[in-house]
Amino acid sequence: MTKLTAHSAKVSIQDKYKKFAQQMHLHYVNPLEKGFTRKGSAKNFRYFDIHLKPLKDRNHLARIKALVIPPAWQDVWISASPRGHIQVTGYDIRGRKQYRYHTLWSQKRNENKFSKIIQFAEKLPAIRDRLANDLNEKGMGEKKILASVVSIMEQTLIRVGNEEYAKQNNSYGLTTIKNGHVKVKGQKIIFDFKGKSGKFHHVELSNPTLAKIVRRCQDLPGQELFAYETKNGEVKDVTSTAVNHYLHEITGEHITAKDFRTWGGTMQAALFLKDKNPPPTQTELKKLLVQAVLHTSSELRNTPAICRKYYIHPGVFSTFQEGKMTKIFVSSQKKSNPKIKGLSKDEIFTKKLIESVSK
Repeated sequence: MTKLTAHSAKVSIQDKYKKFAQQMHLHYVNPLEKGFTRKGSAKNFRYFDIHLKPLKDRNHLARIKALVIPPAWQDVWISASPRGHIQVTGYDIRGRKQYRYHTLWSQKRNENKFSKIIQFAEKLPAIRDRLANDLNEKGMGEKKILASVVSIMEQTLIRVGNEEYAKQNNSYGLTTIKNGHVKVKGQKIIFDFKGKSGKFHHVELSNPTLAKIVRRCQDLPGQELFAYETKNGEVKDVTSTAVNHYLHEITGEHITAKDFRTWGGTMQAALFLKDKNPPPTQTELKKLLVQAVLHTSSELRNTPAICRKYYIHPGVFSTFQEGKMTKIFVSSQKKSNPKIKGLSKDEIFTKKLIESVSK
C-alpha cells in the first residue's frame, strides 16, 4: 500500500483547488508569490506593485478599494491578478492570518459547503443504529464515549470543539468541555460553558442513558469531561479528530461533526417556514426570512450572519420564495410515501426539500 505523506496530501489538495479555480476561469494563486503591498496608515495608505513601485493603475486601485481591506491588517498581500482565487491576505490585530477570496470562488465554495447534506440524511439512520449499539457497550471504552459525544451533539447541536480554540480563547465544544462545565441532576445533563466568539451557553438535555455515562465520565481522573479507558487502564481524552474518524468509520464517507449542525440548521429553518406563505412584498419577505435565521441561530447558538452563510442550505429560502415549500411538505407527509426507516417526518420533509433543489 502506498503511504500518503503530508507532502503528497498537500500536493493533492493544491491540484484539487487548481482545477476548482479553472472551472470558474480564475487563477489559482499563492500568497507567497509576488503581489501588491500596502504601506502607510489608515489616513494615507499607499500601494505598491510587484516591483515595489507606486501602484498607479486605476483599475487595480479601484479593485483594491472595493475589497475593503481592514485598516488594522498588517503585512497585507494583494493579488496582482483580478482573477486570483485569493485576492488579499493580512494579519489581524491578534496576529491571525486572514484571507479575502474572489467573489466567484466564495460563492462556489459556499454552494459546496452544502453538497453533502443529502448524503448525510441518507447516512443518519446507520449512524443512529451504530450509536445505539455502542452506547450499550459495557465499561467506559472509546466507542461508547465517542457514541455519547455524537449523541449529545445530535440532540443539542453543540459544536464538537477543538483544542486550539480551547487553549487560545478559552472557548469550548463537546470534546474540550471540562468537568466543571457540566452538572448531572437525575436524568438531566446541564451544560454551562463559553463557546466560540466568547458567547456563554446554557444547554439542558434530558436523557437517562447519556446522563449515566456523563456522570461516570466525571468520576474519571482529568479535567476534560469526555474521556475513555483503554484496555490497559489508561484514561485518554476524546478529540474532535477521533469523533470525525468514528463518523467516517460508520458511514464510509467524509461525514464530519459539522454536518450535524448544517443538517440541524437547515431543518430548523425549513420547519420555521413550512406552515407560512410567502408575503406579498419584498419588505415583508425579508423580515420573515430574518426571523427564520434568528430562530435557527438561537438553536445553533451562533450569530445570524454565520448561521445563514454556513448552516442553512440556500435552497430553503429559494424554495420558500418560489411558493413551493408547502407543496413539498404536504407531499412528504402522505401515508402513501415509503417511510424511510430511522428518519422522522420532519427529517423526511427536509431531505425531500433539498433533493428538490439539487436535481
